[in-house]
Amino acid sequence: MSNTMKALQIDAPGRAVWKDVPRPKPAAGEVLVKVLGVTTCPHWDMHMLGGQPMFAGMKLEYPLKPGVPGHEAMGEVVAVGKGVKELKVGHRVVAWQDTGKPRDGFYAQYNAFPEKSLLRIPANLTPLQIASLELAMCVEVSFQQLAQLGGVKGRRIGIAGLGPAGLVAVQLAKAHGAREVVGIDMVASRRTLARKLGADQTCAPSANTWKPGRTGPRVLDDAIDCTGLPASISFLMDRTQRCVTIFGVLREEVPFAPRHLWGPGLMLMGYGDHNRAAGESALKFVRQGKLDLAPLVTKTLPFTRYAEGVELLRAKKAIKILFDPWMA
Repeated sequence: MSNTMKALQIDAPGRAVWKDVPRPKPAAGEVLVKVLGVTTCPHWDMHMLGGQPMFAGMKLEYPLKPGVPGHEAMGEVVAVGKGVKELKVGHRVVAWQDTGKPRDGFYAQYNAFPEKSLLRIPANLTPLQIASLELAMCVEVSFQQLAQLGGVKGRRIGIAGLGPAGLVAVQLAKAHGAREVVGIDMVASRRTLARKLGADQTCAPSANTWKPGRTGPRVLDDAIDCTGLPASISFLMDRTQRCVTIFGVLREEVPFAPRHLWGPGLMLMGYGDHNRAAGESALKFVRQGKLDLAPLVTKTLPFTRYAEGVELLRAKKAIKILFDPWMA
């Protein structure tokens, strides 16, 4: 095995290069993964390539570390470090979490990653089917939040924002036993895809066609916002009876008005913590055929076309891009 590999590095805002870098060696508790496919996490990619921090207070220093911001990845274990207990050479794995620590990312041909942050997967699952598992884990956390209130089984659930997270949320709501799922998005093509993935109804967030009201036949029992936009969250709050939980990255304040206090009082719930149980639950649904991640991928590209892929995301001409580190 060569001591070098190819990796993507964002050298400066708007400039990404696919170049030779040293191949990493697994430290104690890590395995070396031969990366077979990585999917975009659109807002991360657009922010990092665009020179904007993903979160308030986050500091960006260019060049970014090789492989950053890639974190939705699957591959094959090709070497193990000291202390690795479960994973062995030849096992197929998927990342269930981004460690949140400064380190090289998965936009590369190989990546050394903690064993505890990987899940073993069946050998027959392709990158298209499983690389986005980390996103599914993240969305599953919102269902863990709602489980504290009794869950969504038998209830009418609204999902606002039918990008990658919202399309996963539609499927997870059905997998958790929701009686009816309503997908809400401005983009008609995304509403169509949501219906194919299990949404019972879809609509645009129009106050003219869906009048505000927290009682009556159209009211939502619970809702998940996948946009992080105050207008979207407020739209849900005015049409939901029990709880609106926020998945999208919130950067502004959301008003809680007197009308939300009564009849019964509405709960506005924040996000929980990433955890392995959520990743295992998402993987279970994939294996059972209740969660299909493949339709989220609009196109497969080599990393030499990374900027082109990000521009497709920015123009909403793609939901996700799958990058193949071995494609010429």
